[in-house]
Amino acid sequence: MLKRYLIFLKSTGISPYIWTILSILPFYFIFQSSSVIEIAVGILLTILFFIFYRIAFISIGWPIYLWTCILIGISVTSTILFSYIYFAFFIAYFNGNIKDRVAFLTLYIVHLVSTTVSINFNIALQEEFFLIQLPFVVIIWISVILLPFSIRNRKERGQLEEKLEDANKRISELVKLEERQRIARDLHDTLGQKLSLIGLKSDLARKLIHKDPEQARNELKDVQQTARTALNEVRKIVSQMRGIRLNEEILLVKQILKAAQIDFVGEEEIHLTNVSLLTENILSMCLKEAVTNVVKHSGATSCYISVEQTWNEIVIIVRDNGNINVTEGDFAKGNGLIGMKERLEFVNGSLEINTQEGTTLFIKVPNDVKLTDMEELK
Repeated sequence: MLKRYLIFLKSTGISPYIWTILSILPFYFIFQSSSVIEIAVGILLTILFFIFYRIAFISIGWPIYLWTCILIGISVTSTILFSYIYFAFFIAYFNGNIKDRVAFLTLYIVHLVSTTVSINFNIALQEEFFLIQLPFVVIIWISVILLPFSIRNRKERGQLEEKLEDANKRISELVKLEERQRIARDLHDTLGQKLSLIGLKSDLARKLIHKDPEQARNELKDVQQTARTALNEVRKIVSQMRGIRLNEEILLVKQILKAAQIDFVGEEEIHLTNVSLLTENILSMCLKEAVTNVVKHSGATSCYISVEQTWNEIVIIVRDNGNINVTEGDFAKGNGLIGMKERLEFVNGSLEINTQEGTTLFIKVPNDVKLTDMEELK
């Protein structure tokens, strides 16, 4: 019960102390009256207001109109008899929680007009107690105008965020399902044929072991070789499933560049904050492809690599001093650029090319760090 109450207070967006004061305050106004009958009527109206307010919140359909009109009537009566305008604040908050757009607009207009009329009526009567609190009355009137739209917009934004979260969960599940299917296909293609071959050759070796021992030994050697090949391919699949981190890729890149007698320039340690494994795997694959292009096609003697993370994106720069430049037209020709571009588009990233003084690739992906970590990146 306490947890539900705290969630309710959090959803209001208003301090619970304000609600408490506004709930107790009408009795102060009521007891300013000198008539016992007016005091009794005021207490009754206050109790009925909170009862109907609760009923209105749990109502669905046309009864919302009925209960809201009753609440507006009680609010106008309290304003005229006791100069208590603050029930209008409760109704404004309730109007903001009405889901149906037609009902919201209708009751919003009715409430705004009735509140405005009751305020002007008290001002015209020169009610001294009402005029004393005129600044607060103006605040309530502004709240009647703005608060319903503010509450409604916040609820709609919350609903959109929930839908987005559900969509992300569905996408995650679909990605997992697709990955399972891919793994199943790879295992079937890799092991299915080879296991069938091992079974056939084993049966053949068993039949030939007495008739032709030499042929049986050859068949068993084929079984052994096929088993080793299958094992290597399974290890390769597992390695691809595990993915690779940028720091690991940097080490491999250094080895490739060293073997090609190309100097590596850049930081050896990469520090990224709250980057998903998917994004880092894609960046690693793109970095590997970019360096492969440098080794195969650039004729460079040095390669500069930098990885920078800002509050909104991650940028990898791969620059070489070679004489063979890559242009945008090469996206249609290959050189691994098509695959890089497709991978980056999968995570809303981009690939840019600069061909001045060698070739420079700018690999960019949106940053997926949390808001609380943005200050660390500035």
